[in-house]
Amino acid sequence: MIYIGYTLLLIGTIFLFLGSLGIFRMPDVYSRMQAGTKATTLGSMAFIIGVGFLQPEWMGKTILIAIFIAISNPISSHALARAAHRTGLFPRGKDGNLVVDQYREDKASSSSMPEHLKGAKHELD
Repeated sequence: MIYIGYTLLLIGTIFLFLGSLGIFRMPDVYSRMQAGTKATTLGSMAFIIGVGFLQPEWMGKTILIAIFIAISNPISSHALARAAHRTGLFPRGKDGNLVVDQYREDKASSSSMPEHLKGAKHELD
């Protein structure tokens, strides 16, 4: 049990480090969000379950925390991505040009998008 716990702690630490590195290395807000959400979700869950293996009396609580993380991180990432899109941060390709944004095209035809955001081009950095 101790070896499984320490192995999960190591795996969780590696994923958390890679997630934080991805946040610094990725070029735009959407890529950063993907790196921050996926890697840190797996890293946090592995780390917390590893603590549960090291302290067996906490296993039930650590499983509940891991389930909460698995549910709440994707929801918060979606909310952040939607907020970024609504404020005018549109996805860009590797060359810096705007990529095809079908969500923006669908919303531009509806009346719910503010007039100042229709056709807007904002710089990311």
